[in-house]
Amino acid sequence: MQTCGSCNGSGQVRRVQNTFLGQMQTVTTCPTCNGEGTTVTAKCASCKGEGRVYGEETVSIDIPAGVQEGMQMNVSGKGNAGERGGMAGDLIILIEEEPHKELHREGLNVAYELHLSFTDAVFGTQIEVPTIDGRAKIKIPAGTQGGKIFRLKGKGFPAVNAYNKGDQLIQVSIWTPQNLNAEEKAMLEKLKESSNFKPHPDKSEKNFFDKIKEMFS
Repeated sequence: MQTCGSCNGSGQVRRVQNTFLGQMQTVTTCPTCNGEGTTVTAKCASCKGEGRVYGEETVSIDIPAGVQEGMQMNVSGKGNAGERGGMAGDLIILIEEEPHKELHREGLNVAYELHLSFTDAVFGTQIEVPTIDGRAKIKIPAGTQGGKIFRLKGKGFPAVNAYNKGDQLIQVSIWTPQNLNAEEKAMLEKLKESSNFKPHPDKSEKNFFDKIKEMFS
């Protein structure tokens, strides 16, 4: 290493310019030594005098519970090395989520569409549904209508660096059979004239738009 000949070791150079207002003096970083005040006279063959080489490092990091798509994490000092022993930069990690084949995330809440057979909706049943913690049993009461939303409290995602948790929202879709044999058609033909099979929604139930607001609130 030797003292930079352009700035004499100060790391700065002064320039004087003549203008119609007189002489103007500016101070800028020395372009020869990049402000270091010294230059390399015998450069290393591996790093060309920068003091760093290209390479890869595997870093273990802790992912906090509840992170979601688009969040960033910074790991201090794990970025590119600085020139000639300078401070290293940071490693910036961008979170991407892989979609689940059955569950859908909405913030801290988890949404799941439950396809229920007509008979199970009429008579009621107990059924297992997937959650982010495994599987859970829920009770379907007799006479459940399509569009009904069940809420599993606390079965959603935890908030990052907080104590609250989201819920799992389960929306019921009644599965309508598409291919019926003659016997099944005859049975349904007898039932369709019954007053119990005529739609008469309960006005006390929430309408479709209220359910959508509730689902993602």
